[in-house]
Amino acid sequence: MLNLKTHIDQNSGFCFGVVYAIEIAEEILNTDGHLYCLGDIVHNDEEVKRLEAKGLKIISHEELRDLHDEKVLIRAHGEPPSTYELAINNNLTLVDASCPVVLKLQNRIKNSYDKEEQIYIYGKHGHAEVVGLLGQTNDNAVVFQDFDELDMDNLPKKITLYSQTTKSTDNFYAIKDRLIENGFEVTANDTICRQVSNRDKELRNFAREYDKIVFVSGTKSSNGKVLYNICKENNVNSYFVSNKSELDKAWFSLGDSVGICGATSTPMWLMEEVKAELDTY
Repeated sequence: MLNLKTHIDQNSGFCFGVVYAIEIAEEILNTDGHLYCLGDIVHNDEEVKRLEAKGLKIISHEELRDLHDEKVLIRAHGEPPSTYELAINNNLTLVDASCPVVLKLQNRIKNSYDKEEQIYIYGKHGHAEVVGLLGQTNDNAVVFQDFDELDMDNLPKKITLYSQTTKSTDNFYAIKDRLIENGFEVTANDTICRQVSNRDKELRNFAREYDKIVFVSGTKSSNGKVLYNICKENNVNSYFVSNKSELDKAWFSLGDSVGICGATSTPMWLMEEVKAELDTY
């Protein structure tokens, strides 16, 4: 026996937006026995499998076009106006579990667009939340993932800056400052979710406290990739797993203290399974 000292980071696990979406889904599944969901309800394959076993059916936007007279869950990432229009045409009942932080951001972007402001969104190209944000502008806003993507020679002198809710606050304000330094007038709207953005600061401290770190996340989670890299930067003995079967006993030494943490899309039950497996070593 290695007698590992294991501890789960209590700040890890689902953010409140994901908790809300899953609670709504389970409530409907318990009464109706099935429910359609537009895209993965959460970027974690293990949690998706658990809910699919209860009757959740994940569908794409293409499949939505052929669906009629059903209930469809809108996940926490939110959706563009075109999805709601399609639902009316197809007699679909939308169960809207959009995160309140995302909805607030959508409304603010829509207001800026109605005022004909030049909107720039700091976010990941093609991300479900960003697609919903772009939809508020009829796809006329500019999305960029890092400062170097911006064409400085052709930027408008007045910019209204927004961010995907899960991006780094430090990066957001660094981008704002660089734009101002380059002579642009910037109206910055900070609608980044602090429950998510604060995770990186908490994880830096958590990762340093243990001999080894096991980071649990789905491979589809962009938030998971970012947070895992933060662990790795602060503790070189950090390991990424999607479930307990990916653990390797060779990673650990006798008496190691092991911190277990995860993404905002990682369910607590999955981290508990990983802990239980490590406790058998």
